[in-house]
Amino acid sequence: MPQDAAKVLDHELLFREPEYQKLFADKTAFEFNHAAVRIDEVRNWTKTKEYQEKNFAREALTINPAKACQPLGAVYVANGFARTMSFVHGSQGCVAYYRSHFSRHFKEPTSCVSSSMTEDAAVFGGLNNMIDGLANTYSLYKPDMIAVSTTCMAEVIGDDLDAFIKNSKQKGSVPADFDVPFAHTPAFVGSHITGYDNALLGVLKHFWDGKAGTAEPLTRVPTESINFIGGFDGFVVGNMKEVRRIFDLFGADVTVLCDPSEVWNTPTDGEFRMYEGGTTKADVEKALNAKATIVFQEFCCEKTIKYLKEKGQEVVVLNAPVGVAGTDEFIMAISHLTATPVPAQLERERGQLVDAMADSQSHLHGKKYALYGDPDQMVGYTRFLLELGAEPTHVLATNGNDDWAAKVQAVLDASPFGASGKVYPKRDLWHLRSLLFTEPVDFLIGNTYGKYLERDTGTPLIRLVFPIFDRHHYHRFPTWGYEGGLRLLTMFLDEFFETLDANTIVPGKTDYSYDIIR
Repeated sequence: MPQDAAKVLDHELLFREPEYQKLFADKTAFEFNHAAVRIDEVRNWTKTKEYQEKNFAREALTINPAKACQPLGAVYVANGFARTMSFVHGSQGCVAYYRSHFSRHFKEPTSCVSSSMTEDAAVFGGLNNMIDGLANTYSLYKPDMIAVSTTCMAEVIGDDLDAFIKNSKQKGSVPADFDVPFAHTPAFVGSHITGYDNALLGVLKHFWDGKAGTAEPLTRVPTESINFIGGFDGFVVGNMKEVRRIFDLFGADVTVLCDPSEVWNTPTDGEFRMYEGGTTKADVEKALNAKATIVFQEFCCEKTIKYLKEKGQEVVVLNAPVGVAGTDEFIMAISHLTATPVPAQLERERGQLVDAMADSQSHLHGKKYALYGDPDQMVGYTRFLLELGAEPTHVLATNGNDDWAAKVQAVLDASPFGASGKVYPKRDLWHLRSLLFTEPVDFLIGNTYGKYLERDTGTPLIRLVFPIFDRHHYHRFPTWGYEGGLRLLTMFLDEFFETLDANTIVPGKTDYSYDIIR
């Protein structure tokens, strides 16, 4: 055998051993009866313009969408509130997916429970699952709040969360005054950002509008405080530190609504922390009185933005701002709301970012990029690439709508470097594959799943989109603010230089640009 106590091989080498190679060959012969020539013929055809036209004409099929389902966003929100347990009313397998998705990205345990609905619940309804599930969650995990969302099964059969939660309280699952905000998050419509929006709105409505009719609604008494909502953000650990630091420099009284940055960044010191940090219930109630709310992701928070405006708050809406202009908007919004001049420290950081861009823009100038991810993030990245003189050529968001496409197109049209750019709402990664073959670019910005596009099309991948499973600790560094802009600039440059080295590495043949100094 290739693996024994005296010869322990890593998987990279293990499967190159003769025994495994024979196994793979036998498996291929058993499963596939097509000749290699025919396989290559079809593969090459999928790289053509003819195939692209057929690919873009499909309507009833999605292949590898660049999005996740609503409950994932709801679980994100629950983790952003202090001592809150996420409770998903649905099957256990779905919840295992949400937990593993976050745990693999953040490299931290992610707590979430399920009502464990099975076939009988699908027929008779999930009320009993809710009654038992809330009771178990309350007694075992001792949360201060349980945030309930749903999966496909519960939504298809029409389970009523409001009625189920009230019935559960009558049965004694949790005390009558225990906070159980909820949101219906059907996984078969929208995406994880829709689920984020629904879940956050559910928490705000619970506390501000009378706890599902069981208490008096809160009365707004305006103050000078500011709320901040970051939206669904895979870099929240690094970004939230940066956002709080910026507010602190202004001396602002800020309430962050949904902050999971600490629960996904706990230390290893011998103590397990199921709950860490997060927005407290008292802070949620206080947030109603805020003068204004700054929302970093317009398309991620559409319903919440509307609700905040209805409550009489000024709402500053941004699109995951990165780089110089995007951060400028954020900084000036705080300055306006607090009537405070921009701190000298931030002015200095802005100048440092501009200096770094001037030092390096010649390497990125004219380089073509394809990028995919959540709508707001794509707006922010597109703007920053244009600031660098790069050319965002394909901008894709599976969960982007026509309004988003118009916004990105306006950003492209405002710069000479956006002349070749095209926007693709509601498209998936198989669409993007066609584009990378027929209209190739220099670099690709996306998540871990883009590595298959990198291998297939030869387009170098820069991992700047959730989820990132095959690289570690990217989430610990900011992408927002001037400091975040410097981080992004460095990542763009690193991939450019790595690619240049790889293309000029052969001594005496291609090493004319294999330089020490650049």
